[in-house]
Amino acid sequence: MKKLIFVLAIFLVLSCQKTKNDKIIYASDAFTVYADKIVQGKNVATVISPTEIRSNYRSPASETFSRLVVFKFSINEKDNELPPGQDHWVVIGDEKESPVVVFGEKPQPQPEKPNTHLPVNFEYTIRVDMSSVLKQFETKGYYEAYDGTKVAKSDFKGFFIAGSSEPLSWDFVNLSNKGLKLKPTSDPNIFSITIKFNPFNEAANQEKTWKLERDLSSRAKYQSQQPIVDALFNLSLEEATKNIEADSTFRTGAKWGGVWTRDISYSIVLAFAYHEPKVAMTSLRKKVKRNRIIQDTGSGGAWPVSSDRTTWVLAAWEIYKATGDQNWLNEIYPIIKNTLDDDYKTLFDNETGMYSGESSFLDWREQTYPKWMSNMDIYVSENLGTNVVHYQAHKILAEIAKLKGESGEVYSQRAEKIKSGINQFLWMNDKGYYAQYLYGRPSLMISPRFEALGEALAVLFGVADKKNAAAIISKSPVTDFGVTCIYPQIPGIPPYHNNGIWPFVQSYWNLAAAKTGNEKVLTHGLAAIYRAAGLFLTNYENMVAQTGDFLGTEINSDRMLWSMAGNLAMVNRVFMGMSFELDGLHFNPVVPKSFKGTKTLSNFKYRNSVLNITVNGYGNQIRSMVMDGNEMKGNFIPTNLTGVHSISIDLADNDFGDAEMNKVENHFSPTAPQPIIEGNSIRWQIQKWTSAYNIYKDGVLINSVMASEYKIPDEKFSVYQVSAVDEKGFESFASAPLNYADKPQFFELENFAAKASRPYSNFSGKGFVEISTDKNKIIEGTMTVDKAGVYLLDVRYSNGSGPWNTDNKCAIRTLSINGNEQGVLVFPQRGKDEWSDWGFSNSRKVKLNAGANKFKISFEEWNNNMNVDVNTAELDYIRLIPMN
Repeated sequence: MKKLIFVLAIFLVLSCQKTKNDKIIYASDAFTVYADKIVQGKNVATVISPTEIRSNYRSPASETFSRLVVFKFSINEKDNELPPGQDHWVVIGDEKESPVVVFGEKPQPQPEKPNTHLPVNFEYTIRVDMSSVLKQFETKGYYEAYDGTKVAKSDFKGFFIAGSSEPLSWDFVNLSNKGLKLKPTSDPNIFSITIKFNPFNEAANQEKTWKLERDLSSRAKYQSQQPIVDALFNLSLEEATKNIEADSTFRTGAKWGGVWTRDISYSIVLAFAYHEPKVAMTSLRKKVKRNRIIQDTGSGGAWPVSSDRTTWVLAAWEIYKATGDQNWLNEIYPIIKNTLDDDYKTLFDNETGMYSGESSFLDWREQTYPKWMSNMDIYVSENLGTNVVHYQAHKILAEIAKLKGESGEVYSQRAEKIKSGINQFLWMNDKGYYAQYLYGRPSLMISPRFEALGEALAVLFGVADKKNAAAIISKSPVTDFGVTCIYPQIPGIPPYHNNGIWPFVQSYWNLAAAKTGNEKVLTHGLAAIYRAAGLFLTNYENMVAQTGDFLGTEINSDRMLWSMAGNLAMVNRVFMGMSFELDGLHFNPVVPKSFKGTKTLSNFKYRNSVLNITVNGYGNQIRSMVMDGNEMKGNFIPTNLTGVHSISIDLADNDFGDAEMNKVENHFSPTAPQPIIEGNSIRWQIQKWTSAYNIYKDGVLINSVMASEYKIPDEKFSVYQVSAVDEKGFESFASAPLNYADKPQFFELENFAAKASRPYSNFSGKGFVEISTDKNKIIEGTMTVDKAGVYLLDVRYSNGSGPWNTDNKCAIRTLSINGNEQGVLVFPQRGKDEWSDWGFSNSRKVKLNAGANKFKISFEEWNNNMNVDVNTAELDYIRLIPMN
């Protein structure tokens, strides 16, 4: 009898364990999240306890490495060998060396990928004949690339290889750092490189265990009936403590030291304004110079090409709402005001009401922009996410001014202009969400791609009304492993922002889903967060959209600050429903049915109180809220609460799963056409899998054809672009703008200021003029035109102060015509020490009188860049293009 009882007891225990283990939170063909484990094929992560997780995750990257290797060569780490879409290729067999490839020679069409895969750690030598470049260096002093750009012999730094097969990379500006510089051989015309393809580390693919090492007893503690969430909360809290540096700032990630403006700001808004407010304050202080916010990264020398430094405003305000620290409010007020005033003079577009500049956080040019766009073009573009951030920053400044007893009306008005511009120029009725950005030259058109972070922020900050917010969350595309940064993906660009999923973006997306009450999207999004962190046992920065793998993106790091912040926010912001407001801490829990049960967050510190919070049930409606045994009338606690308190929230167990989710397969858009103007016709080549070509005139769609030619009517100035549409209706980027215009006029600037003595080449006329913080701070003169009207004015320049992709030395000046300010001229960096590489600034539409017109290019206070000391460019000439 005792034996039978013992067997029954064991059976009951095992049955309970089985029931517990089999409780599914989310299931799909790609992966399943259980209450205490993650399963993705043979990969399993199992919760041992709230402080231990074991995972056998093995990256699939090495098992599917193609023998087809696609690549192209580069001079000076620039994409200057072949037009976009033309790449060399080789199918690697057992041989160890490629045939000699001729630089610039058009390759044969690519074959299909072979069925077999390349072994791991396979060494292979690629050889190239560079005689065509070397000959031009000797005979001309420069090499002229396919697109007419010139590389001066004096600027030459080396030959490089780029490509899509690891360790190759399409990140042209970092080829040297990646060890992808070609070496000379015994033949002076032949250069080569030996590459270890399909790199593989067996040790990194063994079963791993995370065990809590740090003492977290002074921090908030979370417990629920989903052990996977509890353990990952602890893992994320521990990673946060590991990211606190000796100077009490947050490092950005395990592989990324220092404080970066947008990274720290988005992280603070998600979690660290309330988890680590003192460290958050110290970190934000690191990003201030001249009592203004620092734009520390971005294309072409940071600000104003990249202009999302105002994320700092969101973070600083969140800290104030969480802490109520008046000294902090007094400190941040002038910083925010100075920054927004400079931005208004530099970024504001009066025609749209929006601000110009690069996509917020999507700051790698090729990853989210067409290849023809220079850093100047990116400065001109107007992005969804960046504008939502500017909108919210202006709202915050107006609110701070009110708290200080001052008028903030001017900032409220600017905010409303931005909001109106976003809804007027970026909303797409046919899709039910916003366009990615406006782009073009000079007329702007929408890029209809979806951009996840911008869409989420538009919902969270109220740019989208209730109806549009619901549409955004239900109609926007999401994929198996989460919401991709953009959709559709760009062909020929490796995973990172493109074809990538970022957990911090997913976190903001989840917050937006919670706000709109979309249970399906929220459940999917929570599963995406927990799958990645659970299997990888860390908060990686990104993953490949198609595989969900942390290997295969251009750059990645574990222990990323904004990823762990997102993980923590799912507990505090979603399950607990916390919102920090001026009148107190509000609670609006959102718990999908599959996450139902009792959830407790204890030892949570809010201002001068310590809270032990329990949420029971599921749904997004509160049935009752009790503090210390007393029923509460509202769903918030006041700012002046002190002492230790217990709060219990019972949800209504209401179903909020009616809204739909648009789950799709990952997809790549067509390649952008490359049309040319011949006489009065635009011609391009027909591409495979294309159903139509859209013709745009001055940013407006005028025709859709299935042909390779379009006749231009006899007319004055117009700008044409062509895009390709595939069989599913997805559109490529528009082609580079083609000007159909009268001949421009040129005004050599050495005729108006002292000619520089620098030994640079490839300039026009007799020389060029140097501008800096102490040279030619004002250049003025007279331009004479025959006819009054509107003209496009830009300036040919060079800026070798820094690389294309980063640094902080973008040159800026203010243009005035006939005594009236026209806006700024921006001269982004074009390559470190490449002063003979010339391009054009942004253009300004100016009204000129017939006859003489006075111009002035001046250095004003708001033209200080992020470096301050170095604000230098060489100016060649002014170009005027008549528009009427």
